[in-house]
Amino acid sequence: MSRTIHCAKLGIDAQALDFAPWPGPLGQRIYEQISKPAWQQWLAHQTMLINEYRLNPLDPKSRQFLGGEMEKFLFGGDVKQPEGYKPPQES
Repeated sequence: MSRTIHCAKLGIDAQALDFAPWPGPLGQRIYEQISKPAWQQWLAHQTMLINEYRLNPLDPKSRQFLGGEMEKFLFGGDVKQPEGYKPPQES
């Protein structure tokens, strides 16, 4: 049976994640306060960051950068957008 939480990102009651998606205290906080829809939004944003900045997710510096951006994106803060980034046009 799935859990329902009040999502800190979206401000609505929604389906919770099934497990902590990140190690440590940040992962536990995400598990307790972030919904599946908000996590999907983060995954899309993370993909954009990885592509635009040509990050290697296995590199410790890239993981540290992504962890910081994840916390800002999910819990409020100044979210980084690459300079000159334009989102793809929807058809």
